[in-house]
Amino acid sequence: MAKVQKSYVCNNCGSISTRWAGKCDACNEWNTITEEISEVSVPKGLSGKQKGRLIEFVNLPAGTSCTYPRLLTRISEFDRVTGGGIVPGAAILIGGDPGIGKSTLLLQSVCALTKNNVSCVYISGEESTDQIHMRAIRLGLGNTPVKLAAATNVRDILESVKTSKDKIQLLIIDSIQTMYVDSIDSAPGTVTQVRTSAQEIIRTAKLKGISVVFVGHVTKDGQIAGPRVLEHLVDTVLYFEGDRSHHFRILRAVKNRFGPTDEIGVFEMAEQGLIEVDNPSALFLSQRHEDAAGSAVLAALEGTRPLLVEVQALVAPSSLASPRRSVLGWDNNRLAMIVAVLETRCGIKLSNYDIFLNIAGGIRINEPAADLAVAAALISAISNLPLPANTVFFGEIGLAGEVRQVAQADLRLKESSKLGFERATIPVLQKKKASNKNTVITVNEITHINKLAEILGVNPNREDGSF
Repeated sequence: MAKVQKSYVCNNCGSISTRWAGKCDACNEWNTITEEISEVSVPKGLSGKQKGRLIEFVNLPAGTSCTYPRLLTRISEFDRVTGGGIVPGAAILIGGDPGIGKSTLLLQSVCALTKNNVSCVYISGEESTDQIHMRAIRLGLGNTPVKLAAATNVRDILESVKTSKDKIQLLIIDSIQTMYVDSIDSAPGTVTQVRTSAQEIIRTAKLKGISVVFVGHVTKDGQIAGPRVLEHLVDTVLYFEGDRSHHFRILRAVKNRFGPTDEIGVFEMAEQGLIEVDNPSALFLSQRHEDAAGSAVLAALEGTRPLLVEVQALVAPSSLASPRRSVLGWDNNRLAMIVAVLETRCGIKLSNYDIFLNIAGGIRINEPAADLAVAAALISAISNLPLPANTVFFGEIGLAGEVRQVAQADLRLKESSKLGFERATIPVLQKKKASNKNTVITVNEITHINKLAEILGVNPNREDGSF
């Protein structure tokens, strides 16, 4: 006989406890723990007469290359992030802030696939089919034969997919937090419902060879809402990022079993929808003021793509006991480290100044190769001396002030040369791995942060930090 079991689950992180509490001990969030009741059967062990079914073992093929057929949307930025297209039977999870354009991106992708004779189904749990059709008309996609439905019951959705006359190749679920399994006594959006709904849909999709794309809500911290097991269930996790005050969006892959991770795609938000940007470096540098102090150009690397962005720094005298350190688009802790290295190793006093750092354009840079560009922007800002307009910077800075090598230096230099930059201040290159023979850019290789101050013509007085 089945017995009732109570558990208390955090809706933010998915941790399970045996009692209710106002604050989750795992993620420290308040009022996120809810009670969930489930009926479980008493385990009888495996010593009975009933035998399990035999599973089939397959040998690992040797000496053969395995390639996956792809569903190409012909939207190059989307196909780049997914690793060259959507793999049949793959499960993709895409998250982002409300109103950032997730549904618009997926609707454009589905319509593009349908034009290539790919059978697609768009299931919406938040909008009616009339609302989706209105958006499609606004995007100029009203005549595309995409199958639309408004449903939230997982049993009904899967039954409709299994009995469909057409062989469905792509299934869109918008969003997974609105789906529910009717055999579970809990509200949609709870941890149990999200986990179970995703498991049932993915199991059916894998058996039928159907690619499925889930839309996920995000928390106030920018993480996909629901249990972390949801990200483990899917094959690919994408984040759609961007600032609403800017006109472009970033699609970033943080997990991909069928392609590179940390790949990005750049889109521009326009009246006719999302437009892919072929040259994002030119877009990020289009409004740069070359004669402004505190502005440095970073040659970053996002996935396999080199990307040139502007690093802006502002240093102002502070009247506070603890000067402010405000950072947008970079790691706040890493800025504190760079400031400490500049003070200790170069004698540049920054402890009495407010520091504001911004990666222009709303993009976020995560790699340590931005250290040298940030240091150059800080030195330029405090000395009020503009940096050379045709120079790029990249390199990692250690606690001893040494400038360390970074990956794919030759790729960064080629991209910089392509955009018209003539000089680069970088770490010492490994001659066997990186070379600038194919570029017309002049390279200044430095080993210590002091060399950067000398190149920029800054000679601080170590006694008081003045210039």
